[in-house]
Amino acid sequence: MSDEQTTIAELRSLIDSFVDERDWQQFHSPKNLSMSISIESSELMELFQWLSLEEAKEVMKAGETRENAIDEIADIIIYAIAFCNRNNIDISNAIKQKMEKNIKKYPADKFKGHF
Repeated sequence: MSDEQTTIAELRSLIDSFVDERDWQQFHSPKNLSMSISIESSELMELFQWLSLEEAKEVMKAGETRENAIDEIADIIIYAIAFCNRNNIDISNAIKQKMEKNIKKYPADKFKGHF
């Protein structure tokens, strides 16, 4: 699977099948899934907790921290997709709508190169 070849629908189906095969829908409430996203995000942050900016960039080039970061970001995305599956959220529409809001909120001519 690669980003260029895999659709969001395929990822949704893969995750939905995994959840169905284990009868985990009963645990996938908005509360539980949102908490799981937060927990996995914290696990990603923990990998970089005591590193300088340069050290953080360096460990993402190769090695164990990079592999752990890939696993954690995958967990975050998996839970986010499961949240969307469970709550009938169209991911593409949600992203497009949010980006339209961001474009208005942060016009490039005022925010280019800074926050």
